[in-house]
Amino acid sequence: MECIASTHYHHSPARRGKRSKVMEIQGKSVLVSGANRGIGRAFVDELLGRGAGTVFAGARSAADLEALTAVDPRVRALQIDVTEPTSIAAAVERIGGLDLLLNNAGSLVSYSLLDSSREAVESDFSVNFWGALELTKACLPMLEESKGAVLNMLTLVSMASMAAIGGYSASKAAAWSMTQALRKELADRGITVFAAYPGAVDTDMIRSFEMDKTPPEVVARNVLDAVEAGTLDCFPDPMARQAGAAWLKNPRDLEAMFANM
Repeated sequence: MECIASTHYHHSPARRGKRSKVMEIQGKSVLVSGANRGIGRAFVDELLGRGAGTVFAGARSAADLEALTAVDPRVRALQIDVTEPTSIAAAVERIGGLDLLLNNAGSLVSYSLLDSSREAVESDFSVNFWGALELTKACLPMLEESKGAVLNMLTLVSMASMAAIGGYSASKAAAWSMTQALRKELADRGITVFAAYPGAVDTDMIRSFEMDKTPPEVVARNVLDAVEAGTLDCFPDPMARQAGAAWLKNPRDLEAMFANM
């Protein structure tokens, strides 16, 4: 497992850091949003390889899920638009029980905040912030029953913005703050909240960005290693580890680093 800033979880605040709540993937029921490609697809494959009992693969288009359901009988396709409450409710009704919610669905569009429309920024927030929050809320009864976990796929720009993707950065910063708030609220219900902060990952979302990128399979493997080890915050790739170390030392160093990209 290649993560830094390891924070361990225990339900008693007084013992935080001394013991971890370890989640074994084997036999568990997992929901992955944005599962049709990129990191989401890599998560599905990695979860199956670790012996997950059922993997609910969510995507906006049912056609995008056909290939996934042919991979393994443990994969269940869920058509779900995380920006639509009715779609979330309909999808969650099809899940009989859940141990791990993996909030992976994301939207990234490059634009200047100063030149942007309100609609463009709201579109990023509707997926990256509201989508994750509303799906989490919808899954809470099942997660509370299983004493399960939520894993939010965040990003390094949750911590320091990149001007070229200012709306995405702002929405992911909001999702980071939401993740911290949920940790406190859900700990009282026996639910763990994990977060991952990858750097550049080799997916269609940032195909046009000229920089070193990590294969999504590597990111998925390292993130799930962290979950199974009880590590709350994971920096799962070389760029993430470098930038995460800079942020831990001085947050302004990371801000300066991204300002020059």
